[in-house]
This record gives sequence, C-alpha cells and structure tokens, in this order.
Amino acid sequence: MKARRLVLWRHGQTVWNAENRHQGQIDIPLNDVGREQARHAAQTLLAMKPTHVIASDLERALETGRTLSDLAGIGLTVDERLRETFAGEWQGMTRDEIVAKYPADYAAWGGDSEIRPGGGETRWEVSDRVVAAIESALVNIPAGGTLVVASHGGALRSALGRLLGLDPRQWTILGVLANAQWSVLTELDENMPKLPDLKWRLQEYNAGSLPEPAIGDDK
Repeated sequence: MKARRLVLWRHGQTVWNAENRHQGQIDIPLNDVGREQARHAAQTLLAMKPTHVIASDLERALETGRTLSDLAGIGLTVDERLRETFAGEWQGMTRDEIVAKYPADYAAWGGDSEIRPGGGETRWEVSDRVVAAIESALVNIPAGGTLVVASHGGALRSALGRLLGLDPRQWTILGVLANAQWSVLTELDENMPKLPDLKWRLQEYNAGSLPEPAIGDDK
C-alpha cells in the first residue's frame, strides 16, 4: 500500500503578524501580502495532488485553506480544534510588551509544556486537540492520499512535535513556522522498523521559508 502524506500548512501573513503582535485565537484576517502568499503556496501544493483540505475556523487559516481547495476542486472541512493556542492576556500584545510584563513566563514558555501563556493553553493541551482533529480527518484519506492541514504556527509545531514522538521539551528544536509555508510528513511503512506508536517521518520542514522571516505568536 502506498503511504499517505500529511502537509501541515501555516496561514499567510496578517497585519498583526507584521506588527509582531500576538494573535492567539483573535480572528485576524489575512492582509494583501498574506493572500498573495497563500495563492503562491497553493500553486506548489497543488502539485502534491491533495486529497482533502482541513482548516481552522479562524479566518486567516480558513481563507488560506480555501485558496487551495478551490484551486484543486476538492472539499474543505472546517475544524475549530485546529485553532491557534489560546493565550489569554497575551492576545493583542506585541512581543516587546509581553517580554516587559511577563519576562519569566515568556522566557520559560519555549521549553516548558506546562506554561500557560497569558493564562491560556499549554502546548500539550494544544497538541491534544490538533492531533485529534488530524486523526479524525485521516480516517477519510485513502492509501497514497494527501491531507493538507491549514492552521497556525504554534498549533502546527505542537502537533508536529507530538506526531514525531518528541519530548515536549524538545519541540522548540523545530524552528518557528513562517507564514504560508508548510511541513510534510509521510506515513511509515508497516514493514519499516520503528518505535512503538511512531507512525510518521518528517520529509520537509518549513518548506519554501527562506529568505522569508518567520514572524508570529510562537517562539
């Protein structure tokens, strides 16, 4: 049987990305740059012959995902479990403001899966719901098919760390995902030696990101 492929695709740029302002679950739309990024990326992703596209219900990810589903002429499923990390009081603040007001929490956040940014969700909690959404969608993906997940930088990196079996303290070895860039995982063949419960291999990470800077909520 041919292996399935999983593409984790971050949304295009927003005004708040450009301002280095923490978005979290506030529903900020794409700006003109972000729409062009999504269109450009969708042309490349089309060559992967996506079988299905799922997207966060937040407009910046939803519009990004719809750009590809419309181009490919395939269905788009919306799942609120793919939302970005809820970051409580940090949402709407710039990175400099967060560092000034919450220096200890911000410094620890990258390597501590129990930190609640702004009183919000831990990275582990985020990975729980995002991976659950992905696994629900994979039920409908045939052998050799490709599922594209249009979501958010922090949410996707947490899910990726979980899918690869990394300890949460190691998730930040994966760089911040850049706007409208993607990572590709392929399903491990049943006959390949692998660790228990490990099903995926990382083929590409932050594909097409250079020389674009990675700006967003994550660190």
